[in-house]
Amino acid sequence: MPSEKILAKKKDVVSELSDKIKNAKTIVFADYRGLTVEQDTELRNALRKAGVEYAVVKNTLTKLAANENGLNELEPYFNGPTAMAVSDNDVIAPAKILAEYSKKYEKLQIKAGVVEGKVFDENSIKALAALPPKEELVAKALGSMKAPITGFVNVLNGNIRGLVVALNAIAEKQANA
Repeated sequence: MPSEKILAKKKDVVSELSDKIKNAKTIVFADYRGLTVEQDTELRNALRKAGVEYAVVKNTLTKLAANENGLNELEPYFNGPTAMAVSDNDVIAPAKILAEYSKKYEKLQIKAGVVEGKVFDENSIKALAALPPKEELVAKALGSMKAPITGFVNVLNGNIRGLVVALNAIAEKQANA
């Protein structure tokens, strides 16, 4: 039977993981088995540069933390070595970086993820990673909202232009007469 000290440490770890899960915008779980130290270091550097926290986690403790947050659907994904990438401010960064590196290094496998409290499988996380950056999506939305207004302005300008041409022709005709 584990000692009180060990149990207290494990409870602290579960509490810390639970807080991370609760406050995260996005969490992606991956199996890193087979990556070399250089590959793992490269992945960690890319995640750190994007402001994403990355750590290897114990499945049992992470399962307990996930269950505390009502994410029981994650249980089947906690087998084998598990790494967790967490972002508190960027929804797409963990998914995008892990998807990019899983293409680059076939040994890295995305297991599942949590985006704003909802559990997603590997394919959904990869679909999230394929989304264009937020700035590009905003620009496209604004462009599509601007297009009808621009067309309406052109129609109004066309009518006014036609009126001006007609009035100018009448004025020239009367001046010549």
